[in-house]
Amino acid sequence: MATSSPPARSGCRSRIVIPARLASTRLPRKLLLRETGKSLIEHTYEAARRSKLAGGVCVATDHREIFDEVRSFGGEAEMTDPAAPSGTDRVAEVARRITDVEIVVNLQGDEPELSGESIDLVIKLLEDEPGAVMSTLATPIRRREQLEDPACVKVVFDRRGRAMYFSRSPIPFARDGADRFLGAAPPVFFQHIGLYAYRREFLLKLAEMPPSALERAEKLEQLRVLEAGYSILVGVVDEASVGIDTPEDYRAFAERQRRGG
Repeated sequence: MATSSPPARSGCRSRIVIPARLASTRLPRKLLLRETGKSLIEHTYEAARRSKLAGGVCVATDHREIFDEVRSFGGEAEMTDPAAPSGTDRVAEVARRITDVEIVVNLQGDEPELSGESIDLVIKLLEDEPGAVMSTLATPIRRREQLEDPACVKVVFDRRGRAMYFSRSPIPFARDGADRFLGAAPPVFFQHIGLYAYRREFLLKLAEMPPSALERAEKLEQLRVLEAGYSILVGVVDEASVGIDTPEDYRAFAERQRRGG
């Protein structure tokens, strides 16, 4: 059974929705892998329940196997349209059905090691700024190979913590070389962590917006929000969680679990 979560203490009613698709290009059926004795989706569900602010957790899935798996360990799951173009659309589909929440958190199903504190931070960012519609996280980049990796999405934000741009390219571009900035304090380069919180009404609006030009170029959905003129609050955490995208990622995760985390 999934571990119990502490009682919700959020000033706004909030809920975590985990989009969970069965198909995966680089790691087939990854959410049902269970070398650790638990499926990957169960590990992520348990991570979500470590949040102290969220009032509940639900898995939004396109496939009956994942639905049945979540129900088997006592979790909540809802079936969503298999043709949904993205995880955000899947989360929005569930959000349309739950009218008693103000904040919806989108936690990817392959993020089993995300801390409860990180989840609480994206919620608190919206609680503290009632006019904000969306929040996310970032963590400092200290390695050149990470900065130059297109799979590592970078973000720059202003002094108020509002995102200015997201990119797969190194941003800001260090004209005289990045090495001397990698150890700078305060940090210069930040990796974006793909955890989001939305005002429910804004999430429903976002799901109706067409893809934007920058979004299509970078293949980054959050750019749709910036191009439409909305702000995204960015909270900074010390370490990035490790998403599970490849067989190597999963083997490393399973080894960490065997060693006790």
